[in-house]
Amino acid sequence: LGLQDSASPLMEQLIFFHDHALLILVMITVLVGYLMFMLFFNNYVNRFLLHGQLIEMIWTILPAIILLFIAFPSLRLLYLLDEINEPSVTLKSIGHQWYWSYEYSDFNNIEFDSYMIPTNELSTDGFRLLDVDNRIVLPMNSQIRILVTAADVIHSWTIPALGVKVDGTPGRLNQTNFFMNRPGLFYGQCSEICGANHSFMPIVIESVPTNYFIKWISNN
Repeated sequence: LGLQDSASPLMEQLIFFHDHALLILVMITVLVGYLMFMLFFNNYVNRFLLHGQLIEMIWTILPAIILLFIAFPSLRLLYLLDEINEPSVTLKSIGHQWYWSYEYSDFNNIEFDSYMIPTNELSTDGFRLLDVDNRIVLPMNSQIRILVTAADVIHSWTIPALGVKVDGTPGRLNQTNFFMNRPGLFYGQCSEICGANHSFMPIVIESVPTNYFIKWISNN
């Protein structure tokens, strides 16, 4: 019935825009529905009506103005999503069939693969088709830059709670940034059809306070 609770300022803005666009859609639907309903019940006929230039101007200009109310916030959000601030941590994500590899190049090149946990090996508190054996650990309240690429076919690194969706294309490096404003576990999946027998490529981010992140880095 709705979007996931946001965990980043960008996702909050995306939810606001969704609600804004939905309100405009509801108003248009109600107006058009009312006009169509009333057409069934009136029997007025104008014998002298040959053209209606005024009403045609109105119903051409009015929708164009309404579209501007959607276009301007949309463009603002598009530029906000592309904004790259001073990152505290850089994470590199490489898509394979059918798992992700991660590299923390800022910290002695920590590298690991992240596979989905099979259903028969899942613990009782795990999420089927969503949990992985190696989670990404990242600090909250810090600007995180993520570089995404792929080793074989096109993948897409997607975390709905953070409002992040980056395509991983072989031979190309795409980047974006996000900012997690609360601790927790955030789940996502590859949102591309990565090939034959594509099952699932889940992503799990563990958002932790900075001192826990430093301890995790020290232990690895």
